[in-house]
Amino acid sequence: MTKVRVSIPGNVQEAIELAGIVRAKHQADGETSPLKTLQDNNWTEMSAKLDACNVQHLKAEELRRQMELAYRERDALFKPISETLRASRDLLMGVYRAQPKKLGDWGFKVSDSPSRVASRLKKAAAESQAV
Repeated sequence: MTKVRVSIPGNVQEAIELAGIVRAKHQADGETSPLKTLQDNNWTEMSAKLDACNVQHLKAEELRRQMELAYRERDALFKPISETLRASRDLLMGVYRAQPKKLGDWGFKVSDSPSRVASRLKKAAAESQAV
């Protein structure tokens, strides 16, 4: 005989929907419902908690939609700012070509250490010459 598995959704929204279905069946069966025997987790107490949980879930989903909209609006506003920052950096690099650390006065972080890519390329070139 095959072992039967009855799963409970891991997704909160699906679990709330399932709980609503179970509650409706329990209420429809009334006194004949086998769930009346539950002691610690009875549906009389859980019904109000399920409603409150559903309200909070819907509120959270609406806030998620608002958050996503706010991020899209922010990104649209930020694009020209980002381009202006790049243009400013590039211009200042030309103005202070001999003194690039001066860009630190403008708030830019200036690093004079070699980049990882440049270090790797230099190391690879040295290894290939050694062979």
